Amino acid sequence: MAEPVRARRLTEDEGRRLQQIVWRGKHESIRMRRAMIIMASASGTPVPAIARLVQAHEDTVRDLIHDFNTRGLAALDPSWAGGRPRRITADDEAYIVATARTRPATLGRPFTRWSLRKLADHLARHADRTVGIGRERLRQILHEHGITFQRTRTWKTSNDPDFDAKLDRIEHVTSRFADRCFAFDQFGPLPIRPCHGTGWGHQGKPDRPPATYTRTHGVRYFHGCYSLGDDTLWGVTRHRKGGANTLAALKTIRAERPDGAPIYVILGNLSANKTPAIRSWAGKNNVELCLTPTYASWANPIEAHFGPLRTFVMGNSNHPNHTVLAREIQAYLRWRNANTRHPDMLAAQRRERARVRSQRQQRWGRPRPKAA
Repeated sequence: MAEPVRARRLTEDEGRRLQQIVWRGKHESIRMRRAMIIMASASGTPVPAIARLVQAHEDTVRDLIHDFNTRGLAALDPSWAGGRPRRITADDEAYIVATARTRPATLGRPFTRWSLRKLADHLARHADRTVGIGRERLRQILHEHGITFQRTRTWKTSNDPDFDAKLDRIEHVTSRFADRCFAFDQFGPLPIRPCHGTGWGHQGKPDRPPATYTRTHGVRYFHGCYSLGDDTLWGVTRHRKGGANTLAALKTIRAERPDGAPIYVILGNLSANKTPAIRSWAGKNNVELCLTPTYASWANPIEAHFGPLRTFVMGNSNHPNHTVLAREIQAYLRWRNANTRHPDMLAAQRRERARVRSQRQQRWGRPRPKAA
């Protein structure tokens, strides 16, 4: 029997980048959907559950996972074709990329960074090597080589001495015991304020949520639980993070498998998730706590499911108080768990649509032939 398709282990940089795209994605963009697929697969979510999460065919999910295992994060961007014949050689492209990655002051320019106009002007006027290029083509070349205009940031790396051992354990339990594997994490903070989002509307006339500088409601945290075997998500909103709230969530997870057999819970390396009371309760109730490494919350399977929660409940909203927000979150969770379609149903629907198109002599994506 063939091994299930699964994304390779993520590096720290890849995990943080994918998590950033899911959290701050452009709301159902191609990159966000692909990042969700890779995150979910790397954290142990099976392909059928991922296909239901992003409403895609299982073969599409598998192809993307194979592509990521081969090319890395380059698989997030689709390959577009077309255009006129190339006028810039590969050596010119390498020179352009090297110049863009060099600080302007090193090349005698009084700047701390390049703009497209300044970089194109420098390439066209450089005495040693002249490359004439327009700003749009320059932007495309930089994008093709992974050079984008972005803010500088500080960085951190995991100092967890058991980094590889924890990831090995998470991979083992999600591969071998998916039906008895759960994930838990806190989602937040959740403030009460108008949130930007997306929605349908007349062109040039989007919905405009009001602006406010008043924050009188405080924040809350959503304590979420996810079952890998059942593909169900549930949780509750709390005033704060804490060991007592985490223990209450773990008890709901244990109640999902009341047979007393071992269960495995993947959760973050937060101090509130590993208090002495939690460890004592877990030992008495046959619950193994699989902690993610420090600064590696992307290894938790539930992280990929927080993206849609942020998009469809928090985005484009203006909740008056936390009571309403909690009610909307629970309504979404009920809808989400009730509308996860089985892969066999999706495949049957596709076959039926193909049969109808064949009877009508209609090719997919083409207009229907006119009657004689």
